[in-house]
Amino acid sequence: MIVVTGATGGLGGATVEHLLERIPADRIGVSVRDAAKAQHLADRGVRVRQGAYEDPVALRDSFDGAEQVLLVSGNDPAADMVGLHRNAVEAAVAAGARRILYTSQHGAVPGNPYRPSDIHIATEAILGDSGVPWTALRNGAYGPLDQVLGPWQRTGVIAQPEDGPVPYTDRADVAEATAVVLAGDRSFDGPVTLTAPSAVTFDDLSRIASGLTGRSVKRVVPDDEQWVADQITTGVPEPMARLMLTWYQAARAGWFAETGPLLAELLGREPRTVADRLAARIAA
Repeated sequence: MIVVTGATGGLGGATVEHLLERIPADRIGVSVRDAAKAQHLADRGVRVRQGAYEDPVALRDSFDGAEQVLLVSGNDPAADMVGLHRNAVEAAVAAGARRILYTSQHGAVPGNPYRPSDIHIATEAILGDSGVPWTALRNGAYGPLDQVLGPWQRTGVIAQPEDGPVPYTDRADVAEATAVVLAGDRSFDGPVTLTAPSAVTFDDLSRIASGLTGRSVKRVVPDDEQWVADQITTGVPEPMARLMLTWYQAARAGWFAETGPLLAELLGREPRTVADRLAARIAA
């Protein structure tokens, strides 16, 4: 059995959908905080059990019988995510899982100034000490492009801090590739990189957006502190704005520039490009 955590979230839920296309439903389990929200999966034959990273006992029950467990990383900046991930790893080991997979982050290496990198680095170390074979899926940035570009469609301007090359990756592609890894015969030990095949900058994106819209989309580079102040005026708490600033700082220093062919290999096709994604956003 393959057990997936976070199956009512975006990445976990999409991964389960792709698993259902590849293996029988009775070989899939999900560990979710609220079982009622996963009723649509139970109705299709998926085993649904309640489990939260804060509750090691429930986690062990939800992982029971799993050959593989996919731990979808948490992202609550106010929580002790390393401790919660440790609970999940220990529960998977106690349940007898033969392999633990973890959704890590592209560029999760020491020195990266983007603060969530520390969580992934620490969690990968916990996995390494677990005594169980493990895989860390270092996924490229797969959030909505509007989160990093800002309201460019309305303003005609990409006004974000100085950046650097990033292989922005489609979440749907990441989910499909994750399902391929879980359901396939090929094992991956340790960290592997799953990214779009090319890294682009905001200058590149402004040119792409201009070509797709037929109007000039300008790239403006505000000072870091001015950008933080602007975020605060729009209602973003200062700690969150400064956390996001470390992402731009990491990008400009090249921490996210690496790309790799594995995502395309797993998909059996080329992943969606930023041009594809922007075109879909414009057409929506």
